[in-house]
Amino acid sequence: MLVVNDIRENIQKAVLGLEKRNLQGVQNSLEHIIELDDNRKNTQSQLDNLLAESNAISKSIGAFMREGKTEEAEKAKSQTAELKQKSKSLGEQLHQLEADLRQQLLEIPNVPNEKVPAGKGENDNEIITTEGDPVSLYEGATEHWELIKQYDIIDFELGSKISGAGFPVYKGKGARLQRGLVNFFLDEATKEGYHEIQPPIVINEESGYGTGQLPDKEGQMYHVQAEDLYLIPTAEVPITNMFRDVIVSEEELPLKKVGYTPCFRREAGSWGAHVRGLNRLHQFDKVEIVQIQHPEKSYQALDEMCKYVTGLLSKLGLHYRILNLCGGDLGFTSAQTFDMEVFSAAQGKWLEVSSVSNFETYQSNRLKLRYRDSDRKTHLTHTLNGSALALPRIVAALLENNQTKDGIVMPEILQPYLGFDIIS
Repeated sequence: MLVVNDIRENIQKAVLGLEKRNLQGVQNSLEHIIELDDNRKNTQSQLDNLLAESNAISKSIGAFMREGKTEEAEKAKSQTAELKQKSKSLGEQLHQLEADLRQQLLEIPNVPNEKVPAGKGENDNEIITTEGDPVSLYEGATEHWELIKQYDIIDFELGSKISGAGFPVYKGKGARLQRGLVNFFLDEATKEGYHEIQPPIVINEESGYGTGQLPDKEGQMYHVQAEDLYLIPTAEVPITNMFRDVIVSEEELPLKKVGYTPCFRREAGSWGAHVRGLNRLHQFDKVEIVQIQHPEKSYQALDEMCKYVTGLLSKLGLHYRILNLCGGDLGFTSAQTFDMEVFSAAQGKWLEVSSVSNFETYQSNRLKLRYRDSDRKTHLTHTLNGSALALPRIVAALLENNQTKDGIVMPEILQPYLGFDIIS
């Protein structure tokens, strides 16, 4: 959620940034937010004055009574009753103004960083670098959805029988590959100074609003209506919400957390060849890294997180590229996002396996997550997170890129985690 004072102090910067998202009527929306905030402040001031006046008069009633000034006391009581009624009315106005202001702010996405390129969609994303060696497959090599049937390691039909499309069952070496990757990613993150968390995989409504998943404009979250809970789309949500309504000391920053969870996304409106096999699922495993950072160091941390994620891809021997997402492809809450994509040799296309984002103060303002400096003043932190890594497309690329006529050879770094070196 944007900070109103930031909008007020530099509305043109916010307008220019939000125009990168191809939004219409941005200036009018921001001016309306400022107007609502002005009305809120004015109403709050009126209410404070009325309450102060009412308190002063209330105190005088006792003095009048002690002095036998019954008429003056009754008059003061009448004034107090009238002021209380006015205060109640102003309080209701204030509550409505606060609700209207919050709703308006919830509907405005984050302002993109100046380094975010303008653009309408994924075709306008900026390719930063491409690394690793392209894979040359043998004649007869095939896509991962054929490989998993050949080696009986993942069963989509059985998953569909149990739950529905997009919920695969991992079997044998397929299940061990999942477990091995999770453990490898967690171990690597721990070496990098991240503290491991195992959070709940359901969240309440307040947590969804805290990190920006609610309101769910695209209908991507699974909702358990009876308990009014949501299945998490990523571990970012419960881990970041650990710090909701928290003030940390400046010396504690950065806070670095890592967590593995299953993730759930409805993927409403998804169809076509790009969702075949493991390319897009309703349930998948992911290891997520989260940082709570000092505002002056958050973009340095963003770069470091990107280097960490690409380091994982290099260790797995994957051909990858980094994209700087344009305004039209940027997530609602993000100020800047870098996507990491790996090349799927058998499919002949790039697959997104990680997004690393800096939200600046957008989430922390919703969360009321602050740090206290040496002068005892409080400030909003910056929040960042990244996939490190999401498993399905990593698995798809590993299966396709490492297939041979004799089987699928696993990367050497994974073999101690798997207990095998080849799927055959």
